[in-house]
Amino acid sequence: MFEVIIVSFAFFFGLAVRQVGLPPLVGFLAAGFAINIFGPPLGLPSYTGEALGHVAHLGVLMLLFTVGLKLKLEQIAQPQVVGGALLHFSISVAVFAPGLKLFMGLDWNTALLLAIALSFSSTVLAAKLLETKRELGAFHGRTAIGILVLQDIIALVVLAIWSGQTPNIWALLVFGVPLLRPVLHRLLDLAGHDELLVLMGMLLSLVIGGMGFEAMGLSSEIGALVMGVLLSSHSRAKELGASLWSLKEVFLVGFFLQIGLTGLPDWGAMVFALAVGLMLALKGLLFFGLMVAFKLRARSAFLTALSLTAYSEFGLIVAAGVLPEYLVPLAVAVSISFLVSAPLNRYAHPLYQRYEDRLRRFERDTIHPDEQPKNMGDADVLIFGMGRTGSAAYQFMEEHGFKSLGLDADTYKAQAHQDAGRNVMFADAEDSNFWRTCNFGRIKAALLAMDDLEAKLIAARSLRQRGFTGPIISHALHESHQEQIRAAGADYTYLTMNQAGISLAKLTTDAMGGKPQDDPS
Repeated sequence: MFEVIIVSFAFFFGLAVRQVGLPPLVGFLAAGFAINIFGPPLGLPSYTGEALGHVAHLGVLMLLFTVGLKLKLEQIAQPQVVGGALLHFSISVAVFAPGLKLFMGLDWNTALLLAIALSFSSTVLAAKLLETKRELGAFHGRTAIGILVLQDIIALVVLAIWSGQTPNIWALLVFGVPLLRPVLHRLLDLAGHDELLVLMGMLLSLVIGGMGFEAMGLSSEIGALVMGVLLSSHSRAKELGASLWSLKEVFLVGFFLQIGLTGLPDWGAMVFALAVGLMLALKGLLFFGLMVAFKLRARSAFLTALSLTAYSEFGLIVAAGVLPEYLVPLAVAVSISFLVSAPLNRYAHPLYQRYEDRLRRFERDTIHPDEQPKNMGDADVLIFGMGRTGSAAYQFMEEHGFKSLGLDADTYKAQAHQDAGRNVMFADAEDSNFWRTCNFGRIKAALLAMDDLEAKLIAARSLRQRGFTGPIISHALHESHQEQIRAAGADYTYLTMNQAGISLAKLTTDAMGGKPQDDPS
């Protein structure tokens, strides 16, 4: 009965919210509360909460491991990351703690712990939304993840101090973890491309990173993240992350369901959660102000702040350890923040375009670290997205005498192509500033090889609005996307998997002589 209720509620609630344009995770949150209400009458076993808690923990560890696979250590050692995380934490606690003491009549210790719990942002939500939009490697995505990592470390320090938990003598082994890198790289080389690759990802995230760090008295979450970082420089890191995608997504459903199963709120908890929910705007505004102060452009500051505008699951971990009486109110507050943040992040780029003129007034008059290229040089073919599809297109065009320019929103990917001698620049097709300042020069054709549909639509529309009259060719992952891309301005769409099948069939017929076996001629 456990799996019948859990799977059914999760699927139908997720399906329902998707019909109104919301991400399924919002439905999973609602399903958790529905299961809490209707589960017992339907015969839900008593061990449901414990079982879902275990599944949720596995999902979080695997998510953080895959985030680590895309994380570079230099991302964290950036002024806007370190300064943004520490200043936001300090200012939030300084504002929240006195306010909670004054309006709720709490003692200073309780007010301080609640303020600390509310100062963190959700790693799970932000990482999932950024990953879904393929923006973990974008400038704002890397900035947000760096801040979240530092926040998680702060949360674990707070939990250790207040709960009395301290690392044991085996924690000294953590200093030898970097020595594992060559061994892990060799194991990844030997793992192949099938089920052993998946098992290796689970071994590193759940066993060595999760259980291993926990045995040392350290955080299993940080352990999973560290294991991912150790493999982030390997050429197959992306393949390893992709192999864990479906498994991680299923486990993460348990995380969102578990929040609803934490408990049903009373009126006091609802008032607390709604009041705290109203303060989300202040949380986002503070992040935006800090990012602008660290010389980010308004767009990067806005997208980073929006990614961080949700209360954290780590706040629930802190509450469970030192403030159990506030666990349910905080769980409702986290749920409300997810309900607000998820749809806002889904429409983040259109929202920025709508309010761009107002937001740009806050920019500092300086050279920003995420400045976009302005000149296309002598290139005659523009390729957006330099992943496997874009790279193959780039090589083909170069071999046939065309001068190509590749653009990618991931600075590290762009740099890797440059180091390999390719003409590739960092640029984000969803950035209006790029379209406003770029010069198309001799560009005769544009090829859209990004995976994200929204990015392709914005690129096609922006090219036409800038007066580009050459052909725009885009690949499409689904038939339902073709009409949208063409309506945005593309001349041709290439249904990638469909055309791959046709090409395979053509090679097969060529190998058989080009005719059916029963053809008498």
